[in-house]
Amino acid sequence: MKQLAVISGKGGTGKTSIVASFAFLADAVIADCDVDAPDLHILLKPEIKERKEYSGLKIAVVDHKKCIHCGKCREYCRFDAIDEDININESCEGCGVCEYVCPTNAIVLKQRKSGEVFSSMTKFGPMAHALLYTAEETSGKLVTMVRNEARQLAEKCGKDMIIIDGPPGIGCPVIAAISGANAVLIITEPTVSGIHDMERVLQVANHFGINAMVCINKYDVNKEKAEEIEKYCNEREIEIVGKIPFSKKFTEAMVHGLSIMEYDEKLAGLIKKIWEKVSLTLENGKGNI
Repeated sequence: MKQLAVISGKGGTGKTSIVASFAFLADAVIADCDVDAPDLHILLKPEIKERKEYSGLKIAVVDHKKCIHCGKCREYCRFDAIDEDININESCEGCGVCEYVCPTNAIVLKQRKSGEVFSSMTKFGPMAHALLYTAEETSGKLVTMVRNEARQLAEKCGKDMIIIDGPPGIGCPVIAAISGANAVLIITEPTVSGIHDMERVLQVANHFGINAMVCINKYDVNKEKAEEIEKYCNEREIEIVGKIPFSKKFTEAMVHGLSIMEYDEKLAGLIKKIWEKVSLTLENGKGNI
């Protein structure tokens, strides 16, 4: 089973628009692994078929019948999550020190619902996605759960490819999104921050031995910086699969809840050529680990 992760190193580069376009072109399962701020559903309009609860960090719960108000839990809690009446507030990180120091076993750690994982059907095929509730942690763990769900969907539906819409940045969620992938496609833009973040995410891909390709979005906004990206990639033998011009058509398509493939014929043709290069790299087996 081939897995392609589309990442960026930063938000706002257009990777979700590209993934939606690839979903239109490919016979694949789509996995939206940007669980903190998912937006692929806006374009793909998934119909949820199954949902599962996600439990991230545990939370401390007090049995006030056992509590003797000795204050040890408050003394040792470094997050100020326990008030004078020994009630646990939303600052609890589930570290467990209060449970450990309580002399009467009045505090225990319990699972809490931190989000949901969905198996859905879109107009382009199956999709796995999730939502991490506000202020919850362990998004990397939830990303792994989404990828597992996508793999099960692929086996169930007879698909041999998974396309992952990765989260921004280079942290734990990104590592969870790309580890084990056959290749990553980095969407970058010709700005100082775009180049910097492309370099950082390339380092992450290289660390895990994953083949990387680059697509320059809005390349004509700053052609000098676009040329800088091309030079950087050419010197390191990183394939540039395409350059996409700045166009308000992407925003217009989004407003209408459509992928660009359904909205603009010229841009659709350009992205189709990009997909052909990406799929050829995947078929050649590059980037397997």
